[in-house]
Amino acid sequence: MPSTARTAAREAEANPAFRLAARAGYAANGALHLLIGALVIAVGLGATEDSDQTGAFRALAAVPLGAVALWALAVGLVTLGAWHLLQAFAPRHLTVWRRLARIAAEAPQGLVFVFIGLVAASVALGARPRAEQTTEDLSRGVLMWPIGGFLLGVVGLAVAGVGIGFVWMGIRRSFHSKVRVPRGRRGLALTALGVIGFLAKGVALVIVGVLLTVAAITVEPDTAGGLDGAVAAVIALPAGPFLACLVGLGFLSYGVFTIFRARYARLDA
Repeated sequence: MPSTARTAAREAEANPAFRLAARAGYAANGALHLLIGALVIAVGLGATEDSDQTGAFRALAAVPLGAVALWALAVGLVTLGAWHLLQAFAPRHLTVWRRLARIAAEAPQGLVFVFIGLVAASVALGARPRAEQTTEDLSRGVLMWPIGGFLLGVVGLAVAGVGIGFVWMGIRRSFHSKVRVPRGRRGLALTALGVIGFLAKGVALVIVGVLLTVAAITVEPDTAGGLDGAVAAVIALPAGPFLACLVGLGFLSYGVFTIFRARYARLDA
């Protein structure tokens, strides 16, 4: 990254207004997970809604002032994505390997948040995307490439790896490094929400990764799926609806944790 661009990134990262916007982005991400958690529970109880980000956006678009809420989510998520990208490139005095590790950890998160924010904006403008169908179509296209099966398998393993990382963070409570945990009962509650939320989201991501990997091995793109496919896979298990409701409660916990993170997040480079 050129020094002038890195300097500009550092100046933006130090801007109080941008830091406030980043905290608003965490709140937006928390609200999104609350919506997803509610949809997952509804599906576990028998509803037929899509229980992923696009399903949450479409559900929000259907309520009064939903478009306004979608635009607020879009701005918040894009800003949060920009913050993660700054966190990837702005820090100084890092060794080459630590800088590469930082980029590998922060840049993908930034790109994902920007993408989800743009999806929210598209729904606010009238689009009605379905992530599950999009995932299957992309998987079908990738599998047509000469090394498509290998690439889809790598993506599946990477997603599963991220999910394992979330589970590990929940077990080890290493998310404490991301937030300033308050003392007393509030801190205990925040920790409990974080543990439950990280475990639930990690399990969901592992299932998504497994579905993508199975699609790559069997060359069956219809097997691939996003979060909605993961929830469907859980429901197909014995006691599946009950397990799906537990996953939904986990996403609700993660959403509340992330909303609290808007206040307690460490925004130091």
